[in-house]
Formats: sequence, C-alpha cells, structure tokens
Amino acid sequence: MFTPLSTTGKLNLMLDLIAQKQRALSSNIANVDTPNYVRKDIDFQKYLGSMNSPLETKLAQTLGPSAVLEERESEKIVIADELNAMQQNSLMYTIATRRMASIITQMKTAINVGK
Repeated sequence: MFTPLSTTGKLNLMLDLIAQKQRALSSNIANVDTPNYVRKDIDFQKYLGSMNSPLETKLAQTLGPSAVLEERESEKIVIADELNAMQQNSLMYTIATRRMASIITQMKTAINVGK
C-alpha cells in the first residue's frame, strides 16, 4: 500500500545520507595530502537495507559496505575513487529528488481531486 508520508520519510533519510556522504567525500579529497588524515565514509547499506522498497534495497546492495560517518584508517585516499563515489552519490541524489517530486505531484493530484 502506498503511504506518501512513510515514503517521504524514507526519502528524507536518503537525502540526509547523500548529503553526509558528499561532505565526507569532499573532506577526503581536500585532505588527500594531509599527514595522518583518516579517510571518512558513510555506510548506506546499514540504513537502506532495512527499507522495504526494491529500489532502496537494490541501491544498498549495489553500494555495498561503504549513515554514520566511519573512519577508515587503513584505506589510502585515491582521488579517482573519491570522484567516482561522488558521481554515484550525484546519481542517487537525482533518483531521490525525482522520486520526491513524483510523490508531491501525486499528493497534489489527490488533494485537487478531493475538492
């Protein structure tokens, strides 16, 4: 059953996670040459894997272990990998905002039909 409020809550969580990941990736790139800097990342799978939507579950499986900011001391920062992750993050943002726009359109339609 479609429940727009629960779906918008999930999308809000996804958008928050995307923003946190973008900040972590930006920080990693900015500190690539900083001695003793510890790489940071966000684990989408912890959050998205518990959602019910097939799209959200597929996104979690595709991203794999990567939203709690996690420090990964043993990982060397590779700018190409960080830029690739930023591109993936951008695609997720596009998907989430399009889905949110669709839900808002559906809600507006339901309100206007009821008048």
